[in-house]
Amino acid sequence: MLIETENSRRQALQQLCIGFGGLALSSMLQSRANSASNHDVMQAARIPARAKRVIFLFMHGGPSHIDLFDPKPKLDRDDGKKLPFDGTRVTFADRGNLMRSPWKFRQCGKSGIPMSHLWQHLPGVADDLCMIHSVCETNVAHGGACMKLHTGDEAQLRPSAGSWISYGLGTANENLPTFVTICPTSLHGGVNNFGSAFLPARHAGVALGTPGYPNAAAKDATFEFLSNTRLTREQQRIQLRLLRDLQQSTPAGVKEAEIEARLKSFELAFRMQTAAPEAMDLSQESSATRKLYGLDAPETSNFARQCLLARRLAERNVRFIQVSHANSLPFNNEQWDQHTHLKKGHEINVRQIDKPITGLLTDLKQRGLLEDTLVLWGGEFGRTPTVQVGTAEPGRDHHPEGFTMWMAGGGVKPGFRYGKTDEYGYYAIEDRFTIHDLHATLLHIMGMDHTRLTFHHSGRDYRLTDVHGNVAHRILA
Repeated sequence: MLIETENSRRQALQQLCIGFGGLALSSMLQSRANSASNHDVMQAARIPARAKRVIFLFMHGGPSHIDLFDPKPKLDRDDGKKLPFDGTRVTFADRGNLMRSPWKFRQCGKSGIPMSHLWQHLPGVADDLCMIHSVCETNVAHGGACMKLHTGDEAQLRPSAGSWISYGLGTANENLPTFVTICPTSLHGGVNNFGSAFLPARHAGVALGTPGYPNAAAKDATFEFLSNTRLTREQQRIQLRLLRDLQQSTPAGVKEAEIEARLKSFELAFRMQTAAPEAMDLSQESSATRKLYGLDAPETSNFARQCLLARRLAERNVRFIQVSHANSLPFNNEQWDQHTHLKKGHEINVRQIDKPITGLLTDLKQRGLLEDTLVLWGGEFGRTPTVQVGTAEPGRDHHPEGFTMWMAGGGVKPGFRYGKTDEYGYYAIEDRFTIHDLHATLLHIMGMDHTRLTFHHSGRDYRLTDVHGNVAHRILA
């Protein structure tokens, strides 16, 4: 009985893919017409790039801008009084009177970037930071705000920013994924925060460490299903050669993008068996580097390991690397979400990240990587200048109306402050910087016009910024 070549190729792909584990993604299905059209879109969207890669330091839960980077003298003066203007009508919890910051501020570096005394190490790299004090327009709840920050939409399933960058630019290395997320959490969007949605599955973020809550220890983080205990490397190589031969025997004029994409995923998984362990091997780092990040200190070791892994992935040209700080506190499970115990909670969180982040920026700069690496720091929203009602210890509610994020490297102005909130840190009042503006600026820095980077799906064109977004040209060097 004769078996058609096409059927034999499909059966071989289905039967042999198990040899390459979970990294061999199986849902890369896309029509040839759409593939060609979208390729043209990607090329048309290209503009001169300022950065080659992004490291996103995600502070899950909502760090307080008015306690970290945005001092408000009037908030200190009017502590305990009512907010002198109308606040937003949509809130997450009951809000009381104004509450001053428990910490004093000082100006840091030659540029005079304000930081609270919580920060002991970051002031040393203040002149490398570009502060954005007017981020706004996320959701008031964690789930919607996290989805908006990561995907540009707070309700609908959309591709993540890292996936759009992977789609628009393609890979810059042969042996590692284009988009890696280190120790992601499973809360507030979970895998959808680094998923590819309707983009081809190869653009999805690959987790280094199983998604979970609280973070699994970074020392245990690895790529899932990386090793193959069933087959030797030579047997896997023979499988790949057979699959490639079958693909090349396709009749003239017939090209199947989905089969080609599947083959590439198998080949990447095969190469990663050697490349990924080497990239994750921190024993190659010097004692001076380990000390710089705080790798051997109990309080900083977990986040230090994530930051050091991010640097190692960056120098191996992974396009988008996310590092998430979402460790549980010893007295509650709130990440940066201090509805109560603001002082104790933020003190613990800053001690965990301060030295590792400073070490990362210092290390990138010493290696010449900061020039073409954009580092982005921030959470899904800030905290209110008012105290939350009904808590045992003072805390602050969610606050999406105006908060702070910062960038460094990658063509942004160092030692620069952009935007402003009002005298109490409530509303963004100058150079409002929406999440769509953030994404437009991010794509611009990476060399893509956000208005032209589209993907045709279900009868319409989609883009990361939807029909919104403006590039903040004033922060660009």
